[in-house]
Amino acid sequence: MDWRYFAQQMASLARSLLAQETVDATLERITQAATELVEGCDEAGVLVLKGRKVTSLAPTDQLVIDSDRLQERLGEGPCFDAARPGQEERVFRIADFTEQTPRWPAFGPQAHELGVGSMMGFLLYTDDEELGALNIYSHKPGAFGENSETAGWLLASHAAVALSGTRSHAQMEEAVATRHLIGEAMGILMGSRRLTEDEAFDVMRRYSQDNNIKLREVARQITERGSI
Repeated sequence: MDWRYFAQQMASLARSLLAQETVDATLERITQAATELVEGCDEAGVLVLKGRKVTSLAPTDQLVIDSDRLQERLGEGPCFDAARPGQEERVFRIADFTEQTPRWPAFGPQAHELGVGSMMGFLLYTDDEELGALNIYSHKPGAFGENSETAGWLLASHAAVALSGTRSHAQMEEAVATRHLIGEAMGILMGSRRLTEDEAFDVMRRYSQDNNIKLREVARQITERGSI
């Protein structure tokens, strides 16, 4: 492993990740980088776990999706465990799917049938946020050694910071858009019903609570229909 070259590529990747404007674009760059920078990596993807529901993001191949679905169905697997909230372990590895996998006895042989030879799962995290797991796959058994694991861990650490920043930026933009939408809806109610600003907001708030609809959706309905 040429760590000097790896460091140069990671520096370039960091700049590239910061330039991405959406969460999807950031995820796609992360999984692409995994196939380029981690020795032995053929495919990669990001698994997000909410309860027992698994979502596959930015997969580089159908194999990634099939593996994620298998882990969801079985409720076990290295990437499933890596994304599980509260896990102390940050890296999971199955070196050879031609051998028994005592920790994941059901997942191992079925994943091998899908064409997985070896795999690793890395928790994507910042100091105070768990985001899911970066899944790295090889068709060959024994493809990942200590260098691959170190490279994957470094990539996952950089990726989590970039992904967290992108998510925060997207959430901020959504909050601003929501504020503008609510303001526009309040203006419509103030004009059509001759209400004050506080009265217009109170009408929207009560409608939201009475009908169990988010305030943003109430505002959208008003701007589209002119009333509620």
